Amino acid sequence: MSKRSAGIALAIVLAAGLAACATPTPYQPNIAGQKTSGGYSEVRIEPDRFRVNFAGNTLTSRETVEGYLLFRAAELTVQQGYDWFAIVQRDTDKSVRTYVDPDPFYSPWYGPSYGYWRPYWRYYGGGYGWRTWNPYWGGPFWGSSVDIHTVEKFEASAEIVMHKGAKPAGDTHAFDARAVVDNLKPHIQYPAPPK
Repeated sequence: MSKRSAGIALAIVLAAGLAACATPTPYQPNIAGQKTSGGYSEVRIEPDRFRVNFAGNTLTSRETVEGYLLFRAAELTVQQGYDWFAIVQRDTDKSVRTYVDPDPFYSPWYGPSYGYWRPYWRYYGGGYGWRTWNPYWGGPFWGSSVDIHTVEKFEASAEIVMHKGAKPAGDTHAFDARAVVDNLKPHIQYPAPPK
């Protein structure tokens, strides 16, 4: 097996292994160097006011990111000894990147051992008779030797103010922290325990 073939085989095995390990961001603190990127973070602005963030990776949906943000706000409210919180400001950012990668199975020069040799085909083009395809001039075969894919990531943030006592009725920006925790907890995916 040539070095090039061995390199391609290794790249395929590594890509398959990484794909098998790839998971959406679980509900976890956002700490650099974790197995899965992303998670929640918060900053205290005043004694009863926090800015809460949740960043997802490329496999985490917007719905999940926003749900985990709301769960973290409720959990933090209970941890701080308050009963309900109001969302003062909320935002969800979406970052989109488009990648153009060369097709790993197509090399225009076919490796160093073949110099500048490239394939050349002749094919029957229906009513047009015999036609040729030359990689230097393009054509219907391998006309596009690139893989184009778009990746989306979402990050949600909210500024919350915490309060004690009963949540005011009719305020659509106010949330009972314990009710939010109880209702969302069954939908929360925590990180897998270390092996």
